[in-house]
Amino acid sequence: MWFKNIIVYRITGDFNYDEAQLEEKLQEQAFTPCGSQDLSRYGWISPSNGLQDTLLHSVHGFHMVAAQKEEKILPPAVVKQKVEEKVALIEKEQARKVYRKERDQLKDEVVLDLLPRAFSRFQQTRALIAPQQGWVIVDASSHKRAEELLSYLRGTLGTLPIALPDVKHSPSAIMSQWLEGQQRPQGLEILDEAELRDNLVEGGVIRIKGQELLDEEFVAHLEAGKRVVKLSVEWEEQLRFMVQEDLAIKRIKLTDQMKEKMDQESQEDQLAQFDTDMTQMGIEFTRLFPMLIESFGGLAETP
Repeated sequence: MWFKNIIVYRITGDFNYDEAQLEEKLQEQAFTPCGSQDLSRYGWISPSNGLQDTLLHSVHGFHMVAAQKEEKILPPAVVKQKVEEKVALIEKEQARKVYRKERDQLKDEVVLDLLPRAFSRFQQTRALIAPQQGWVIVDASSHKRAEELLSYLRGTLGTLPIALPDVKHSPSAIMSQWLEGQQRPQGLEILDEAELRDNLVEGGVIRIKGQELLDEEFVAHLEAGKRVVKLSVEWEEQLRFMVQEDLAIKRIKLTDQMKEKMDQESQEDQLAQFDTDMTQMGIEFTRLFPMLIESFGGLAETP
């Protein structure tokens, strides 16, 4: 159940909700399936993989929520074909041309007619709230998907004081310095994958995988003006991941040492195992991100 890609937000104000209050708020916006004329629906579901009926899972001060989005799939080609059929019939029977405004009306009619028979696509997104440490961590590979969940959570709670962290030094510049041999944070090791970008050449990108990044060959690229925008690292022999210049963390994997440790702590009961995994994930993420923030100069002062 570990998150694979995370976008982390900083809690910037008071988050004064206990478990009962959060559960009550979430229940008011619980997910319900699309009706016959709905294009999409969004709402809260159980974050514990169905192990509990509650919409909030809390353990050791961490809260997890999960949202589900249902979208009806209407292939544009099918809609277009149906519209053209209606247009052709009108023009034939009424001997007149169908213009854009009427076409748009016909398209709306076609969509409403097809919706009850359309297939649904489901997408789930989870977030870990760590109020004591001051973070909200969203399991998402894009800011758009993360913001969708957080916007809905803000509407559910009435307020949600969070912001993407802003650091004092450019992550790209700092990661470039790491490859040039300058001091890295303790416990952080460079792996074998990176993406370099040229500031002066549009589309000038070099992707490196499976090679020693500290070789002179790659340092030469940095000396030529390229900068690191993505870098794979290992942290404290626990996690492997890709750090991006926008502070998003992608492709998170547990190291063999971490897997062995968690296997030793495994539980027979599924819910107890979920609690163990969630707690460990919360601890590691809320240790990891402050370290990264500090390595990029700390949080920038807000005006």
